[in-house]
Amino acid sequence: MISDNDELSPPERQRRLLLQAIGGATLVGGLALSGRVLGETTTRPDEDVLDVAIIGAGLAGLTAARDLQRAGCEAFVVLEARNRVGGRTYNHDLGKGVVSEAGGQWIGPGQTAIFDLARELEVDTFPTYYQGKNVYLAGTAKYAEDVTQAAHSPLVGKLNELARGVPSKAPWAAVDAATLDKLSVGQWLAQQGISNEEKFSFDTSIGLTTGTPPSNLALLHYLSLINSSDCDMVKLEGFTGGAQETRLVGGAQILSIKMADALGDKVRLSCPVRKIVGWDRDVVELHTDQGIIRARQVIAALHPALCNQISFDPPLPGGRAQLQRLWPSHAPMRKTVHVYERPFWREQGLNGQISQTSGPLILSYDNSPPDGSVGVLSAFVRAGQLPQDAKRAETILTEIYAQALGDEALHPTQFHDHDWGKVDPWTLTCVASIPPGFLTQWGQYLKPSVGRLIWSGTETAEIWASSMDGAVRSGQRAALETLQALLQRRRSA
Repeated sequence: MISDNDELSPPERQRRLLLQAIGGATLVGGLALSGRVLGETTTRPDEDVLDVAIIGAGLAGLTAARDLQRAGCEAFVVLEARNRVGGRTYNHDLGKGVVSEAGGQWIGPGQTAIFDLARELEVDTFPTYYQGKNVYLAGTAKYAEDVTQAAHSPLVGKLNELARGVPSKAPWAAVDAATLDKLSVGQWLAQQGISNEEKFSFDTSIGLTTGTPPSNLALLHYLSLINSSDCDMVKLEGFTGGAQETRLVGGAQILSIKMADALGDKVRLSCPVRKIVGWDRDVVELHTDQGIIRARQVIAALHPALCNQISFDPPLPGGRAQLQRLWPSHAPMRKTVHVYERPFWREQGLNGQISQTSGPLILSYDNSPPDGSVGVLSAFVRAGQLPQDAKRAETILTEIYAQALGDEALHPTQFHDHDWGKVDPWTLTCVASIPPGFLTQWGQYLKPSVGRLIWSGTETAEIWASSMDGAVRSGQRAALETLQALLQRRRSA
């Protein structure tokens, strides 16, 4: 466990010191951040009133809870609707200690918040396997080629240059935001005279990153994502030197599992919040399936569209309410897993990445454990082109793999299928597939707190929004804002 601040990245050291400073300020004069003591400074010293209620036990909510506890706040609870923690990260247990991720899984250069968290939780990392050739399928034809990066593509250079003027923390504030937000990425690419080959490449990479084709994606939003990655599209989309370069030993969900284990009974599962009453008052009531929770501050670590499943009394201000109501939630993603006795494709000089120009397979990739003890091929698939019946889906994909990799692919030992749009009502969508015109109209309402409500979740991150790193950063910010609000209330009481 890290105890020396020098081992942390500079942003993490700064955050740690700020947490300590805020926590220390509450201790000067003998007032720790506990519900019992803070209650004595309010007009209603109710012992059943918590300092903080956190909605959501994904990376954002659990990071916020962990930071609150570090600063000395113990009077909080984390409320999770699902019967598990992890949010949009989820591990398939393949047996013998091997897992394969059904949700978010990759991290890369510049994502210092999640690397710091992994080190603190003693979760090791290992490189994604991408050595060898990709296989491309076009009907009955196939060809294999070495992995190439599009770093020198003129179109990529143009996107990178445009991204310099679109701040990721507030893309709607860009000087030419109104002009950029009128266009989809697809429209912009068409204006550049894009070739069919380039179109296929952009459709695949952008679709996997954002959950929607370029024709439906706002250029302004995509530029803000590139801005997060040092204004380098290859760093955003790529494996080598990119955001898909590294994996977490034990799967990405292990981070949430470890944080929740440390928090113990402060985490309540199967506890959806149905109604929030009095968000504009000193004490907020959260109506859950396990009773009413009363708290002085609330962190909503939720996808914006999920907030629509909560009733607010009084109604939220118009801008925030409209943002939630209109936030796109049509990119649930569907991932499959084929398990083999060994990663046999490596012996053929292939990296496991298979793409179809048409058909149900968007992209497969080698998701085997660090030691390669079993072979795991995971895939993003087009939900509308693959049957929901698991056996039929397995057969269709297995035949595609055999076309690309040979007959050895016909004999998987396991198959798993995870459609995020169908597994539960608490996901709706995996990534933010923002359409043209949305951010310039509604983006300003995404992050500012409303009464006692502080918004968190990866969509609110100032950099690396929509990624796991963004989720961690949003949780850190929410914890700091909450501590500052509690401290301000104590001082003014």
